[in-house]
Amino acid sequence: MSLPPRVLDQTSLPLVAAIAHQAQRPHAPFYTPGHKQGQGASLALQTLLGTAALQADLPELLSIGNLFVRDGAIATAQNLAADAFGAEQTWFLVNGSSGGLIAAILATCAPGDKLILPRNGHQSLITGLIFTGAQPIFVSPDYDVERDLAYGITPAAVEAALQQHPDAKAVLAIYPTYHGIGCDLGAIAAIAHRHNCPLLVDEAHGAHFGFHPDLPPTALELGADLSVQSTHKVLGALTQAAMLHVQGDRLDRDRLDRALQFVQSTSPNYLLLASLDAARQQMACQGEAQLAATLALAAAARSQLIELPQLRLLAPPSSPTPGFTYHDPTRLTVLLNDWGIDGFTADQQLDAQFGVVCELPMLQHITFIITLGNRTADIERLVTGFAHLQAPTPTLPPPRIAPLTTIPVARLTPRAAHFARPQSVPVAQAIGQISAALICPYPPGIPVLVPGEVITAEAIAYLQAIQQQGGIITGSRDPDLQSFAIVSE
Repeated sequence: MSLPPRVLDQTSLPLVAAIAHQAQRPHAPFYTPGHKQGQGASLALQTLLGTAALQADLPELLSIGNLFVRDGAIATAQNLAADAFGAEQTWFLVNGSSGGLIAAILATCAPGDKLILPRNGHQSLITGLIFTGAQPIFVSPDYDVERDLAYGITPAAVEAALQQHPDAKAVLAIYPTYHGIGCDLGAIAAIAHRHNCPLLVDEAHGAHFGFHPDLPPTALELGADLSVQSTHKVLGALTQAAMLHVQGDRLDRDRLDRALQFVQSTSPNYLLLASLDAARQQMACQGEAQLAATLALAAAARSQLIELPQLRLLAPPSSPTPGFTYHDPTRLTVLLNDWGIDGFTADQQLDAQFGVVCELPMLQHITFIITLGNRTADIERLVTGFAHLQAPTPTLPPPRIAPLTTIPVARLTPRAAHFARPQSVPVAQAIGQISAALICPYPPGIPVLVPGEVITAEAIAYLQAIQQQGGIITGSRDPDLQSFAIVSE
C-alpha cells in the first residue's frame, strides 16, 4: 500500500518562510517572549541555541497565524501535512503524541462511557481516562513469553470486547509498538466500524510509514479514523512536535478542536511548529529516497549482527499472526536470552565503552531506532560494540515470567480513584484494597494495576518476581514494594 496521490505543492514551506520573514524583519518587539529574539537571553543560552533559533522564537503574530484558529501560515502548513500524510485534516501538536491521545479520548468519551483499549497502552491513555471519567475496557495484547515481548491486540480480542460491551464509544489500538510490531489493524478497523465505533490509533512510532514501499502501511490506510504520530520520534521534527490525523465522519471535529485546546499551550513554540512544516516537506519531497538509505543501513546492521555468535534479532514470524502482522525494519531489537547479559547492563557497556546509546533496554532484549539521521559510522560503531560486549560471569538464565493473564477487577474508574484520598499501607494489608496508583513493570511494559483496580496477591507476587530479576517498577512510591497506595475508604 502507498499514500494517496498528493494534490498540493509539497515543495512549499509556508510556516518556515513566514517565521523566517518575521524573524529577519527590522522591527521593535514589544511582545513576548521576554528575551526579544535573543537580545535579552543569557550568554549561556545564546551559546547553546545560537542567534537564529532565538530570533525565530516568536509569539503568535497575525502574520503567522494562530494554532487554534486555523488561519495564516499555520493553517496552510497543516493542510499540506494532511495532503502529505493521506489525511482529510491534520492538527499540529506541541505536547507530543501524549497530548493528541488525551484529546482523542476527550473527543470521543464522556463520563461513564466505555473505551476499549490495549492493556499495554501509554500512560497518557490513563490520563485521558482520568480527564474524561470514561470506563476502560482493557484488551490484553498477544505476548511472546520466550522473547518477553508484547505484540499487538488481536481482531478476535477486540470482537469479543465489543460483543461484551456493545455500548462502547470507541476502540483504541497501538500500531506499531515500541519494538516496531504492527497488529492486524485493518481487521480491527473493520470490526470497530461494524459495531459503529471509531478506531483511534496510537501511531506514535509510525510517522515514517507510507513514505517507502518496504515500510508497513499507515493506520489511515488500514482504516483508522484518527491517528496520532510522534513526528519527532523518527522524522526530522524537534522533540515534542507531533501530528494528529483524521479521516471520515465518525468523529466530531469541533469537539476534537476544543479538546486540543484543553491539552496544549496557548503559547505554542514556533520552533516546534516550524519543524513539523519542515519535516513534512522533507518527507513529501525526499522521503522515499532518504528512507531507502535508512532501510539499507538497517539491513546492513542486521546482516552484520547476526554473524556474531549466539546473537539473535527480532524478526517477523514465518507466518504473520494477528498480533504480529507487520514489522518495521528500522527497529532493531537484539534478543539477549543466550548472551548471559541483560539489556540494562548491555546498554551501560555500549554507552561507556563505545558511545552507543540505545532507545530501550529491557531484561532480555535491547532496542535501537535507525532513522534518516543515522550514518554508516553509527552502524559500524554499533556492530563493533556488540562484537566486544562482555557478559558477566556466565549463569543460568533467570526463569521467564509470563505476564498476568487476568486483568484485576475494577471497582472505580481511574478518575474516581485519582480524586479519592490515597493511603499508604503495608503490602499484606493492600491485598483486596483498591489501587490508587498506576503500577507498571518494565519488562514487559504492561500495567499490572490501574487506579481503581483491586490489588491481588497474584499481582503483588508478579511485581516482586520482576523486581527480583532486575526489572523496573514504575508508579510505586515505595521502591521496595513493601507498601502500596490504596484508595482510602
